[in-house]
Amino acid sequence: MAQARVLAERVMPGEGMAWELARMVAANLLLVLCAKIAVPLSWTPVPVTGQTFGVLLIAVLLGSRRAAVVLGLYLLEGAAGLPVFQPFGVPGPLRLLGPTGGYLLAYPLAAFVTAWLVERAQESPGREPSPTRRASLGLGWLVAALVVGELIIFAGGCARLAIETGWKQAVWIGAAPFLPGEFIKMALVVVAVRGLEFARPDTSRLEA
Repeated sequence: MAQARVLAERVMPGEGMAWELARMVAANLLLVLCAKIAVPLSWTPVPVTGQTFGVLLIAVLLGSRRAAVVLGLYLLEGAAGLPVFQPFGVPGPLRLLGPTGGYLLAYPLAAFVTAWLVERAQESPGREPSPTRRASLGLGWLVAALVVGELIIFAGGCARLAIETGWKQAVWIGAAPFLPGEFIKMALVVVAVRGLEFARPDTSRLEA
């Protein structure tokens, strides 16, 4: 049985390097747009942004290797001074050393691990479950993968803040205020992924 294609290949079908590049550019633009959704908070140097939504969605869409590459290139673009990060904070490489730098530097790893977990769930099992059971397992794995990705991002962010504030304060200002929003973002990722899967069903498993 053929391996299931990543969701981005079903949304933007096509073969060759040109299509690969187009999908990665589209993912990069999505992340930049998500970064522009930003609201500063008075009690923490970390603003509310749409970036984690973009990171997790790109991970599920592109797969582990491509998602990690896209996030790595995103960091290079920001370090080069391009206006790709959220608008609050110093530009260029100093952003990676600032209070939000830990979150940013965790993005490639979070994207890779999230996508890797999703890929494990997509592998054909030795014994095919019923459609209802398969859908349940798929949703459970997706949610678990998203939670792991969130934990990696916030671990990186709080580790950077803890250098100056200590861990207790870092968690208080770097994670706790954002938990309700992160649950909403994960729910939106699930809705987006399920909607795309319904609109673009994968037929590759039917190929010999």
